[in-house]
Amino acid sequence: MHWQTTRFRIDLSRPQVMGIVNITPDSFSDGGSHADTRSALAHCEQLLKDGADILDLGAESTRPGAVQVPVAQELARLLPVLREAVKLGVPLSVDSYKPRVMQAALDLGADIVNDIWALRWQDAADPLDGHEVVAGHPACGVCLMHMHGEPRTMQVSPMAGDVLPAVSSFLAEVAQDLRVRGVAPERIVLDPGIGFGKTVAQNFSLLAHQGELLGLGYALLAGWSRKSSLGAVAGPRPGSTGPVGQHERMAPSIAAALLAVERGAAIVRVHDVRETVQALQVLAAIK
Repeated sequence: MHWQTTRFRIDLSRPQVMGIVNITPDSFSDGGSHADTRSALAHCEQLLKDGADILDLGAESTRPGAVQVPVAQELARLLPVLREAVKLGVPLSVDSYKPRVMQAALDLGADIVNDIWALRWQDAADPLDGHEVVAGHPACGVCLMHMHGEPRTMQVSPMAGDVLPAVSSFLAEVAQDLRVRGVAPERIVLDPGIGFGKTVAQNFSLLAHQGELLGLGYALLAGWSRKSSLGAVAGPRPGSTGPVGQHERMAPSIAAALLAVERGAAIVRVHDVRETVQALQVLAAIK
């Protein structure tokens, strides 16, 4: 199986590691660490040295409770980094749900649109539609994610009931929406949306039954890195009375990435690239 993107036909016979580059002051894990162009590019280069196959650039936080950023502000953060990152010679994903941002990023040479809204978000003041942007491009890749609700409220009122049928039917529908617009299936990847409007139990139910989503016929991306559900099950360090910190979630994140790959995920989106790559090498050694 391959993932067709703007500049690259990505071989998915080996698990691909997507390194996270947050160009934001307020992301849940590393907000502010790479918020300016120079530090963001340095982080891109470090992730590649650590073994990342794909870089995922995001200029708006979509953590629970996040407030929407205006298009102009998102572009001002993203485009200076993207202009330089396209010279790195690796697949670049842009983590955005706004059609104008998608279009600008693709015009600069981005390879993948990674959309938490699965192309459903629409600016009431702008007629441009995400489906039009992706379908109008000759080859870009797209990742369609399931999200219940929207970032500001998704964890206030999470899903109820059996999560797998709802996620599966949603992902099948949004993928088909693109297929009827002429987008080839090899351009489409699906993401069950761990942590986006789901309870801890529902997140782990999706992991346990992730293999069933492969029946939809598309490659899967898993995004477990440093999610709060991992802290909920792993608990704090011995002797600690506070909540589990972001960097204390590294080991649980790696465990979840390995389990996701064993259950068929073709791409894992992670903060801790070097450690995840090493763990996947161990997994590969037994196959």
